[in-house]
Amino acid sequence: MKKNLYLLLPMFVISLTAIIVALDFIFENIPHKLVFVARWLSILSLIPYCIKKRSLTSWILLSIVIGATMGYDYPNLAKSLHPLSQGFIKLVKTIVGPILFATLVYGIAGHSDLKQVGRMAWKSLSYFYFASTVALFIGLAAINITQAGKGIDMSHVPEMEIPDRANATAVSDLKELEGLPDNVHWIFKTTSFFRDIFPENIAKSIYENKVLQIVVFAVIFGIGLALVEEKKRKPLVDFMESLAETMFKYTHIVMYFAPFGVGAAMAYTVGHMGLDILKNLAMLLMTLYAALTVFLLGVLLPIALYLKIPIRKFLTAIKKPVSIAFATTSSDAALPLVMTNMEKFGVPRKIVSFVVPTGYSFNLDGTTLYLSLASIFVAQAAGMHLSFGQQLLICLTLMITSKGVAAVPRASLIILIATADQFGMPLFVIAAILGIDELMDMARTSVNVIGNCLASVVIAKWEDEFDTEKALNYIED
Repeated sequence: MKKNLYLLLPMFVISLTAIIVALDFIFENIPHKLVFVARWLSILSLIPYCIKKRSLTSWILLSIVIGATMGYDYPNLAKSLHPLSQGFIKLVKTIVGPILFATLVYGIAGHSDLKQVGRMAWKSLSYFYFASTVALFIGLAAINITQAGKGIDMSHVPEMEIPDRANATAVSDLKELEGLPDNVHWIFKTTSFFRDIFPENIAKSIYENKVLQIVVFAVIFGIGLALVEEKKRKPLVDFMESLAETMFKYTHIVMYFAPFGVGAAMAYTVGHMGLDILKNLAMLLMTLYAALTVFLLGVLLPIALYLKIPIRKFLTAIKKPVSIAFATTSSDAALPLVMTNMEKFGVPRKIVSFVVPTGYSFNLDGTTLYLSLASIFVAQAAGMHLSFGQQLLICLTLMITSKGVAAVPRASLIILIATADQFGMPLFVIAAILGIDELMDMARTSVNVIGNCLASVVIAKWEDEFDTEKALNYIED
């Protein structure tokens, strides 16, 4: 009994609170103070559970509840916590430059023997880009259908939080546009977009958080490094691997501040905009899950059926790694089991060892779908009316930048913040998304793992090296 007290106590208090709230809703004569006390006692009763669980996820979810309740009960106090959420976003933004540069350079230069893996490389990358592009457009279609970000009352948001869309266009470009007829403005804006992806100073690009400039520099640098002889290349490749691993650990440490940043973000958001924004966040969550389901059933399943992959045995093989990815919200945590199970399923080791690690950088289907969906949600919430062309530019940016996203919990948040910065979107909306990011991360990470498991089988089939007999006889350990 005593051992389960941490579970029984919150269940009892929350049940009692639910009864009080229900009676207040029906009869409208329950004292406000009683409802207030019951609400906060319910929240406090969850603290022993979080202490017992010792899980960052538990603390983040508790901080969401505390933040939303504080924003409702003490709006002024909640608004004063804004610097905490800003501090957390600043910490996350420090990760962008180093982690993108290190993962991209290592991903390119680390597989420098292109003669040996050339055919496998172009087949893998072709499939990766096909799958992730379809995922991006499914996300784009889903958010445009549900319009989950629309309807948020922006009148309560401080003016400093709402960016001027014109600020995203350089003053010199505005002067040039004035001298051009309207029918060629889109051509100028498109070509200026491609002009701006090239860095003039990589240190400046990292300082200003120009993601595409960092990506372009990293890709060219990685190709250059791959062309250097092995003796001179190895120290830099090893350094990039060490830098990437260090940034993964750095991200892990920063995430310990997440409960404070998330709680403050939710408190500030609800304090400014009331509880109505929670409806939009719930709609965003449902839109993501629906879009991921469409991707699984409408894209990955038909591919598996077309290639005559034994579906039941495949599901048995991926069951454990997907459950690990779902629970930890980390693709990396599932990596060893993915490689082991796919090899047992009939994919040759040489294909597994190339396709799966490469896919962890270039084939994050769930993450790319989420990024397209979340970025448009941010624009909708801010009242920014984006044309189809502008949305395509955002998708193009995400298609490139998401290839360098780390396979660690909430790393996609880094890319979302960087993309929002690039297109003049408000970061305060992302702070609100952060409140439900854990729930979204579970789904998108699981899809990432499923997508990479299937990719290894697809390439093995394409290379005509898949062992069908092994797959049919696969037995779970």
